[in-house]
Parts: sequence; C-alpha cells; structure tokens
Amino acid sequence: MNGVRCPMPATFSSARTRAALRSSARISVDVLLVLGMTAVALWFLGQMWSIVWPLIIGLLLTTLTWPLTRFLRGHGWPPAVAASAVTVLFLLVATGVVALIAVPVASQSGELVDGVTQGMHKVREWAAGPPLNIDDAQIAQATDSAAARLQKSASSMVTTVVTGVNAVVGGLVTAVLALFLMFFFLKDGPRFLPWLARQLPGRLATDVPTVAARAWDTLGAFVRSQALVGLLDAVFIGLGLLILGVPLVLPLAVLTFVSAFVPIVGALFAGFVAVLIAMVANGPMDALITLAIIVVVQQLEGNVFQPMIQSRGLGLHAAVILLAVTLGASLAGVVGSLLAVPVAALIAVIWNYLREQLSDPLQEPEHAG
Repeated sequence: MNGVRCPMPATFSSARTRAALRSSARISVDVLLVLGMTAVALWFLGQMWSIVWPLIIGLLLTTLTWPLTRFLRGHGWPPAVAASAVTVLFLLVATGVVALIAVPVASQSGELVDGVTQGMHKVREWAAGPPLNIDDAQIAQATDSAAARLQKSASSMVTTVVTGVNAVVGGLVTAVLALFLMFFFLKDGPRFLPWLARQLPGRLATDVPTVAARAWDTLGAFVRSQALVGLLDAVFIGLGLLILGVPLVLPLAVLTFVSAFVPIVGALFAGFVAVLIAMVANGPMDALITLAIIVVVQQLEGNVFQPMIQSRGLGLHAAVILLAVTLGASLAGVVGSLLAVPVAALIAVIWNYLREQLSDPLQEPEHAG
C-alpha cells in the first residue's frame, strides 16, 4: 500500500532441511557410538580395578621419584641399582612420615578427647539456654533413642567392621603392588615407548607413543608441582598452628600436604579439619585465627606459589578443574576426586593432539611480487 512493497515471508527449503536432519542424525549416531564405547571401556576398567588402581598409584609415585632416578642413572648408576636405591629411600621416607604422624596422634589423643568432651558440654549448655531451651530430659531421651538405634544396628556395625578390615587389607596389597610397579617403571621405563612403537602397526606406531610421552610429561609436571605447592602450604600452615599451640600440628601439616593433590576441594577439607581441632582444643578465638592463616596461605598459593611453580600449567581453566573434581567425587568418591584433575589433563593432551592432526596446515599469505 502507498507504493511500499511488503517483503515476502521466508520459506524453508525442503532440501536443506532434509540435509540438516540427516547430518544431525549421523552426528547423533556417531556420538552415541563414542559414548557407548567409552561406557564399555569404563566397565572393563571397573572389572580390572584391582590391577588398574595399583598401576595408577605406581605411575604417580614414579613421577615423583623419577627425577632422582634419572640423576643417578646420568651419573653412571646401573638402572637396577638406581631403581633399587630410590625405592628403598622412598620406603624409608614413607615409614618416617607415618611414624611422625602416629606418635603425635597417640601422645595427644587424650588431650583431643578431653577437648571434644568439653566442647560437647559447652554445646549442651548452649542448647539448654535461649533460644533453643532444650532441657536435660529431652537430651537424655535423644541419647536413649540413639543408644537403642545402635543396639538394633549391631549386625550392620559388624558388617561395617568387616568391610573396614577388608579395605585395610586391600589397601596394603595395593600399596605393595604399587611399590613393585614403581620399581619396574623406574628400572625399565625408558625402554617402554620404543617397545610400544615396535608392537603397533602403521601410523599408530607414531601416534600412540607421542601421546604417551606428552601424557607422561603432563602427569609428571602436575604431580611434582602439586607436591611442591602442598609442601609450601603445609610448612606455612604448620608454622601458624605451632605458634598458636594447636595440638596435632604435624598430622595437620601432613593432611594439608596430601590434600594439595585434590585442587580446591582438598584445601577446603584440610582447612575445615584444622579449624575444627583449633576450636575444640583452644577455643573460638584461635579457631578464627587459624581460619585467617589458612585463607592467607591459600591466597598466596593461588596468586604467587602456583603461577611461579606451575608456569605452563595444565591448560585447564579453574572452573573446569572444579567441575572435574566434583564429577570425580560423585562418580568414585575420594579416588575419583584424586584422579579427576590428572584425567582431565590427560584428556586435554589427547584432544590437543587430535586437533593438531585433524587441522589443516596454515597457509602463508602470498606476497605480491
């Protein structure tokens, strides 16, 4: 109207729509096949977990002890002798650490129990006052009810104890297997990739050893950098707890060191335990000071220690690390949270290699003559 032409409404192209649907269906089938194969591979790993878990621990221990072994081999030590010396040294260090933890815990356990008892009395006095106003009769009734439930669940408690004993025995077997595997990895590790290349056909003889070498470098960088960062955290937090007179300083420092291998979540857990023990043993003021010390040290770790020690990093965003730890913990508990970040880093290594192989080479622009 008035000389203005209305635009014609756009119509769908049936050919393009069919092509898009066919492409979407084909991509969906490919994704389902990949997910199915991944599920089958994870199922097989679960069935073989009794040997996979010692293998993983052996590899992690090897990444920590390989620099010393490489140094000894570079100075003329035979591979078997260097691997034996490093393995014995690792055993001595591990035994010393366990002894340093067990002795303070045993000597200060009475003080800690008394502190917990006093804390329970304080909580009971607080509950008896406003605004809760819970009297002793209600507390006694709740205690009797809890005791009755414990008596009814005696059989399940026995089962839990048996399960715990089995877990301890399984842990010892895993530790022994991991130690032997670490020795063989230290002794024969450099010969593995050439052997693997000879066993694989065609292009796999190049691709698989290359990815394995990159994955080993990434895993070693992660474990060693996390160990150094955890050591710094343990030293600074341990010094703060020692100055405050918090009991069990050495076990708490070791817990801080171990928890450094679980980014973000581990620091929160170790900090919570330290603050809780400070609260029970020394009172709320020292607990607040402990919390402040932990926050300051964690900020130094995130903004100073980590960038300096882990200069190249893992190539993973902090949000990806947090999601990986959360997913690993939900799928496999503590083991999943421990392995989440290394697995995510290894997946990133594989993805980067695939992207390199599938990308077109960059063409240099032609210069006008």
